Amino acid sequence: MYIPKYFKVTDVNEIMDFVQNNSFGTLVTTEKGKPLATHLPLELHKQGDDYYITGHMAYANPQWKTFEAENDNVLVMYQGSHAYISSSWYAHENVPTWNYQSVHIYGTASIMSEQELEEDLILLLQKYEGHRKYPVLWESLSPQTKKQIKGIIGFKIKIQEIQAAYKLSQNRNETDYRNIINQLQHEGNPNSNQMAELMEKRVKDHNQ
Repeated sequence: MYIPKYFKVTDVNEIMDFVQNNSFGTLVTTEKGKPLATHLPLELHKQGDDYYITGHMAYANPQWKTFEAENDNVLVMYQGSHAYISSSWYAHENVPTWNYQSVHIYGTASIMSEQELEEDLILLLQKYEGHRKYPVLWESLSPQTKKQIKGIIGFKIKIQEIQAAYKLSQNRNETDYRNIINQLQHEGNPNSNQMAELMEKRVKDHNQ
């Protein structure tokens, strides 16, 4: 991923927090030079000094066969807030652009055992169901439902390289930056509101 110096993020803890909070990612592999992509809920784990991404896909999805058929790295992409930035919001004439958050992770993938997959599904349910009044947890699933695990394939990706870009108008002067936030707040759509909040938070964090 091309990342201008203004927008490069290198703090591993900050990146991992981002991945945890934006955990629906895109998994990209290749088959005979052709890119394949699947959009999936993914989980981040740390074992010792190493980080791993885990997930699962339908057995009928042929992408899982590329994990061991290809020696190339796999790519996982995560996207956060994004919004259009009008050039009319600058004090001087310029060009419109787009603010965004994006993380690319490269690693090597392997297939999970059925036991590993079951353990990963238990953690996934705990994360997304544990706070609910009537949670659907592994223990509450019927034996018939649990048998459906045979219809999916679990995978584990050992992270080898991380690239992160937060394009939040860091290259603009303070006047333009404040005006961009104000304009985003009046756009009246969720993406713009989220970007304005993110830019506000960046200012507060920088001033602490």
